[in-house]
Amino acid sequence: MNNQFMKERPVFPLLVSMALPMVISMMVNALYNIVDSFFVARISEQAMTALSLVFPVQNLINAIAIGFGVGINALIALYSGAGEHDKADTAATHGMVFALLHGVVILAVSIPAMPAFLRLFTRDEAVVAMGVQYAAAAFAFAPVIMAGLAFEKQFQAVGRMSTAMAAMLCGSLANLVLDPLLIFGLGPCPQLGIRGAALATGAGQVLTLVVYLVVYRVRPIPVKLRRACLKRDAALDKKLYSIGVPAILNLALPSLLVFCLNSILAAFADSYVVVLGIYYKLQTFLYLPASGIVQGMRPILSFNYGAGEKARVQKIFRLALALCGAIMAAGTVLCLAAAGPLMGLFTQNPETVAAGGTALRLICLGFVVSAVSVVVSGALEALGRGLPSLVISLCRYVVVMIPLAFVLSRFLGASGVWHAFWLTEAVTAAISWGIYRRTFRGEGRSAAQ
Repeated sequence: MNNQFMKERPVFPLLVSMALPMVISMMVNALYNIVDSFFVARISEQAMTALSLVFPVQNLINAIAIGFGVGINALIALYSGAGEHDKADTAATHGMVFALLHGVVILAVSIPAMPAFLRLFTRDEAVVAMGVQYAAAAFAFAPVIMAGLAFEKQFQAVGRMSTAMAAMLCGSLANLVLDPLLIFGLGPCPQLGIRGAALATGAGQVLTLVVYLVVYRVRPIPVKLRRACLKRDAALDKKLYSIGVPAILNLALPSLLVFCLNSILAAFADSYVVVLGIYYKLQTFLYLPASGIVQGMRPILSFNYGAGEKARVQKIFRLALALCGAIMAAGTVLCLAAAGPLMGLFTQNPETVAAGGTALRLICLGFVVSAVSVVVSGALEALGRGLPSLVISLCRYVVVMIPLAFVLSRFLGASGVWHAFWLTEAVTAAISWGIYRRTFRGEGRSAAQ
């Protein structure tokens, strides 16, 4: 396998070359998520509320796809670094089979459950109807999402970041074009409303998968999906899930958090639920590019760790942390300077804009320090250490955040929930740094010896 460049090139240009395509992809992905919400908000505030309520389930599906893909990515890169190429092929093959099975199960379970789920948060039957329409169309593409992200992690694991970027860009651009056509019925397209937004997203995901299939056929990657690799390998499958399940939980925990926060905020006013949904759309512009850095970091860390280059692992980690911190700092400045106008992109209600501006200015105080937990979690997953990464995410989304939001909301109202965000990031960063010192500094000392 010709991917020795991962341990031979200087760290800075290597990480930039691996991360930049993913950062660009994530930025475009964030843009189409924002545009999707922008057009849905033009239907009505009820439509935006429905989209906000469906978001946790949609995020859970993506979490399963991406999280299990982290397991595929890590094992391929670890085995490649160690020169065990047959095992790398087996990891890719088994990973794809399990990803498709996950998609079929999710499709069968998620759509029938949506009406009851939505009624947990609203008595407005119009909101429930819109949410069901959106979910039925969006979740029908679950197998496509799973297969596409499994391919993405395979390409990333062997350093083919430009292909992953191209595939995601094609899907994102298709969604950008189709959104207004299908939502509002422009030209020959029928007016489908909120269902059109879901179909536009699904069409983009199909195109992304098609790009991967074409490239895989025309310009193959070193790792192969092989029928011979379908034979049972319980030990490898256990490793896939031992890395993938904690990564899934890491990514799924925000859905649990949104579920709980929606319950707290709904007691004050439905507008706060809208504010929370808009915030999670806006913050993708920060956390998706940061995720692009982490995705660029993962295969390099895994490969170098598998090759025994422990000191190089630390250098890559520190550089990724600095880059993510810079992204978060820029986001903090933007939210402090333009909180109101940013909220105004998604709602015309003056009260919602005002409440959202307050929320953004408080939440953004924790952006910079959150880079510590984001990068430490990604690095632990890259080295196959899913449990400590899960501990960090549990603190960030459940153990600290939910009780703190509940208690502060009793004293400060909805503002207490917004204060809980930055306080939680500070606490979690301290915990993450402690894990970093025990894990990565220990690796550095062992490498030096």
